[in-house]
Amino acid sequence: MNCNTHSDQAKLRAYGGQLLFFVGILLLWQLLYAIACSWLSLAKPYALPTPAGVASSLYHLAKKGTLLSAAAGSLTRALAGFLIAILVGILFGIFIIHSKFLAKSLKPLILGVQTLPSICWVPFAILWFGLTEGAILFVIVMGSAFGIALSIEGCVKNVPPIYVKVAKTMGLSSFPLYRRVIFPAALPSFLTGLKQGWSFAWRALMSGEVMSASMGLGHTLMMGRDLADINQVMAIMLVILLIGVLIDKAVFSPVESHVLKKRGLSLHP
Repeated sequence: MNCNTHSDQAKLRAYGGQLLFFVGILLLWQLLYAIACSWLSLAKPYALPTPAGVASSLYHLAKKGTLLSAAAGSLTRALAGFLIAILVGILFGIFIIHSKFLAKSLKPLILGVQTLPSICWVPFAILWFGLTEGAILFVIVMGSAFGIALSIEGCVKNVPPIYVKVAKTMGLSSFPLYRRVIFPAALPSFLTGLKQGWSFAWRALMSGEVMSASMGLGHTLMMGRDLADINQVMAIMLVILLIGVLIDKAVFSPVESHVLKKRGLSLHP
């Protein structure tokens, strides 16, 4: 009972500390705005967002239904593009793993393509697909698939060789070897790669949506730019950031934690 009480108090203190931290950020934000716009006149008031202005923009966007529609549209595109990227990434990863020639020739090319910012694929997307949903999906796939491919190659390559040797000694080979030994052993690292791939897909989505007329967070952000509404721009940026954090906390982190605990790899019981 005492342990539970101490644990609850520790959680409350942690949450209280986080709340004070974010309150402090808001106060510092407002102070910097006052210094830049009112006290020293270093910037125009319309050029810098304020906490109150951002909150007002969020309220009006939510009231009109724009925020919900934009978030739903972006999440739908991101999920569709991410699933396609996983399939493409797995395919390229398998090619690299099973071919020494492709490992030497294709892997450096994939590494180079992965370093390209997602915005570089936007002109190709427009020319090949026009201002359509397909163009956005193309940018998402190109922005995340190759990172997933490299992740698959890396996590399979890092499986302890002793596992493979023991499995072969016991008569496993080919597909059963991968299904029963290599893939399960590589799963924790693969989940980390998927989480990174999702972050690439989410960023690539925003690059694709800024050139599209389809309702989404990227398009709503550009509407704020066109209207010279810096508070709306900042509000959408915060929503994009918040959704990215929530997806990680609600989806990837629990799955990763479950797998690590099941494998006895977690430091926490």
